[in-house]
Amino acid sequence: MSTSLPPLRALQAFDAYGRTGTVHAAARSLGVTPGAISQQLRLLEDHAGLPLLLREGRRITMTPAAHIYHEMIAQGFDRLARAQEFISAQRVSEDLTVSGLPTLLQKWLNPMIHRFQANAPDTTLRIVATHRETEPQLMDLTFRLTYGMAASRYPHSRALFTDTCFPACSPEFLARHPEARTNKGLARLPLIGIDWGMDETAAPDWANWFAAQNTPVAGPMRTVAVYSLSSLALEAAAAGQGVVLAQASFAGPDLDSGRLVRLSDEVLPMPEAYFICWGLTTMTHKPARDFLNWVLSETKVNRDTRSKHS
Repeated sequence: MSTSLPPLRALQAFDAYGRTGTVHAAARSLGVTPGAISQQLRLLEDHAGLPLLLREGRRITMTPAAHIYHEMIAQGFDRLARAQEFISAQRVSEDLTVSGLPTLLQKWLNPMIHRFQANAPDTTLRIVATHRETEPQLMDLTFRLTYGMAASRYPHSRALFTDTCFPACSPEFLARHPEARTNKGLARLPLIGIDWGMDETAAPDWANWFAAQNTPVAGPMRTVAVYSLSSLALEAAAAGQGVVLAQASFAGPDLDSGRLVRLSDEVLPMPEAYFICWGLTTMTHKPARDFLNWVLSETKVNRDTRSKHS
């Protein structure tokens, strides 16, 4: 088996085949013929020195080793795509990318971003909602809005605010279950969970809420659904599915409009803060400096309030 890299066209054909599942679909995605894809796949197998595909008549499947090989190759092509996005962003110096956790962008940044845009009409913002953290070395004109320890991977970061949580539900749900106003009653009702996809100590949950309220829970809690996005959990609560442990920075518009009702004046502080992060050269660009100054001024009250109560 050769240890040198195979031809890039062969790797590209194999990546397309692994993503699409068929030779014809891979050919369409790359704008070539199915025969060209098949030729490149055979070339890659010859270079690897072992079979990557199992051929049974018209049916072609990848071997277990090929699946692992494809996963690593796909990661490489993904990094190449992100590198191209980075270099393309340098063509227009006034463009600024803000990557962030989806609900943080949707429920917190988006409602107020017009205030920045009003004072920076020449700056085009590219908003990217993703749980995937940005490559630190590709952050020339990029900010990352993230939570907790994820900020430590970046060259520079500043804490924006530490959020708080409280139970909330729809007015209709509360009308059917007035006992939701008490923690004992709440513990017996359908609860909506959020899967943060991180260390349990970094994210609040219902067990933390009831422990903070000194409310013993007899038996398992009635979790009706668990969502990977806080925004979806808020929507489920507004639709009457149950009670959600809502974050103050996300639930404001729904509380103001009456879609959600806050059930307690007590709050559960989030274990960690939300951060804005940036790269080594980000601050060499005026649009980036303007955005950082704006977002820090928007969150100054939250940080000052937190420091007075700490």
